[in-house]
Amino acid sequence: MTYQTRFGSLDHFEKGSIEIIDDDPKHYVFSNLFEVAKGAAPYEKVVVGKNIEYVIEALRAKGNSPWFTAAHDEFVVVMDGEVEVELVKLDEPGAGARPAQQGSVQLSGEPRGPAMGSIRMRRGHQALLPAQAAYRFIAHTEGVLLLQTMLGQHSIEKWAEICLH
Repeated sequence: MTYQTRFGSLDHFEKGSIEIIDDDPKHYVFSNLFEVAKGAAPYEKVVVGKNIEYVIEALRAKGNSPWFTAAHDEFVVVMDGEVEVELVKLDEPGAGARPAQQGSVQLSGEPRGPAMGSIRMRRGHQALLPAQAAYRFIAHTEGVLLLQTMLGQHSIEKWAEICLH
């Protein structure tokens, strides 16, 4: 038997399935991150994976995102499209996220502090979003991002809508 791996995109994906082997299907869920992102508003952070307080969020990248920060490191992977990440070292590190706060926090307005630079990313590229730094995404082409973070105020859980049982 020959298998062919095909990587999906926002414009072309197939709804997958799972094969249960001698077990109860209620123990499994399946969602398609491209399908989830296609149905989301730009930069809406929809949880597609969860392990205790840690989450993987799918984001549809389109245009410019708001500025975000977090009290902890976050990690982003571009699954589709081309995105630039702008980073700013905050003058006041606690300006958006308190040290004990989990998940990303949206900043109101432009962040104050020196620019740290930018990262231009395409499919498969990944970047660290440092703790207490502000970041925003600029999508040069519409795409999909996966963000590893902690469950927070901007994390949207809609399991009943996105999972195939």
